[in-house]
Amino acid sequence: MRLISKSVLLFVCVISFLLWTWNCPFLAIAANSADNTKTNKVNTSESSIKANAAFNADKMSDMSDYNPSNPVIPTGDTIRIAAVNVYSGPGAANGQTHFMALQWAAHDINKRGGIMVDGKKKLVQLIKADHMSKQDQCKKICERMVLQEKVDVLMGALGSNMVKVMNEVANKYKIISWNYAGMADDLNDATNFGPYSYMVTYSTEQVGRALAYYLGQIRKKESKFYILNQDYSFGHLSADGFKNGLKESYPGAKIVGEDYHKLYLTDFAPYLEKIKASGADAIFTADFPPDSSNIAKQAKQMGLKLPFVTFLMRDAVSMTELGVDGTKGWVHLDTFDMPNMFQNPGYVKFYKAWTEAWKKWPAPYNSGSYKIPTGLLASFCMDTYWLLSAIERAGSTHADKLAKVLEGDSYQFVTGKVVKMRPCDHKAIQDFSVTELVPPDKQNVSMTIPPYYWYKEISWAGQLYVVPAAKALPWMDQKLDRCKGKSNWGE
Repeated sequence: MRLISKSVLLFVCVISFLLWTWNCPFLAIAANSADNTKTNKVNTSESSIKANAAFNADKMSDMSDYNPSNPVIPTGDTIRIAAVNVYSGPGAANGQTHFMALQWAAHDINKRGGIMVDGKKKLVQLIKADHMSKQDQCKKICERMVLQEKVDVLMGALGSNMVKVMNEVANKYKIISWNYAGMADDLNDATNFGPYSYMVTYSTEQVGRALAYYLGQIRKKESKFYILNQDYSFGHLSADGFKNGLKESYPGAKIVGEDYHKLYLTDFAPYLEKIKASGADAIFTADFPPDSSNIAKQAKQMGLKLPFVTFLMRDAVSMTELGVDGTKGWVHLDTFDMPNMFQNPGYVKFYKAWTEAWKKWPAPYNSGSYKIPTGLLASFCMDTYWLLSAIERAGSTHADKLAKVLEGDSYQFVTGKVVKMRPCDHKAIQDFSVTELVPPDKQNVSMTIPPYYWYKEISWAGQLYVVPAAKALPWMDQKLDRCKGKSNWGE
């Protein structure tokens, strides 16, 4: 697999943070790529995941006073969590976006009175740990958080290369590392696994395989795909996952073309002409803005009306430039939304609390990208609730006591979705939803409460379909001693 040099990769990280200030921006750059030529044999005998704990919206505090621009953060004898991210320089907006989702959960728990830890009720304190998009700085700040700030958990981080460093520090000093954003499959493999590191997010291979399953087993419409991704490790890893998924779930499908472009390209015409000539039915891309927006704009200008198959092209602000017609028909995978979620009174309460609070948020949080609690933004929030729930159930922040709860733990999101922590390698097993984006007058199939549409200005989620966890289990490294002889459910 082709990988770019470390110096170029660092440049990519820094520049991407500057430009990618959209809903739930995150960049999963693998420090070392996993062997994604391997595919998991799916155990289909387990049809659902039972939850050990769940988010209970009835216990949620009055969140009308939550202000992401001026959060209330307690000090003193608290549960101390380092929010490892980028908070300065060109990538600062991304760290702020993540922090506001994490702080929502902390604010809620604090207004409830905190969590009982070692016989004492404590509030939750999130501490910004700025890795500045530099691995050496990431190590310094993580060690400072542990040794000087005495944090109980390292939580992050933007960039899988940063997560790797975060995990190494956490395992060295025996505290929990909670990875909710780094997508590289090798983070928890035989080489990099540590007993205190947990991967809550989905991985690049899971995403590709889940989309392929939906296309081949549920949608059954397009069969010829063109891959157009950014030319660095994340783009290649995502493409590998999609190709593996087609072999697994859609053997009749064909890849009719595959290209990798420089980041932040302004002219996609040569690639789009090749796609036109290829006879493709759809375009698979892992691109994020501005590249994804530029591809879509230029495709529209050239009269190329193929659907995009994606998991990152759903930011309300950048999509508004394309309008309803320019975003209609895209196929999007999501890690939070679930069918019929508005039939769950808990989600209705959560949704209304968020959207009402949003009306009072100042810039930049008053944009459409923060308006509704869906997608990765809401997932980051739920991942925080899960961590805090585990601390509460353990009754301690001591890593070994917390690990006893987390290994094999499962947690139900407010949408009804359940995520399970695979015991042997600490990777998350979860269902996904996939939808075709539709105009406002058709969004009522997913948005089933007034006003019966998500956005007027763009196409958004239509009918949501579930890709069961069994069809996109995270890759397991059989070389990891803890996983030898176990099924891909980790049992």
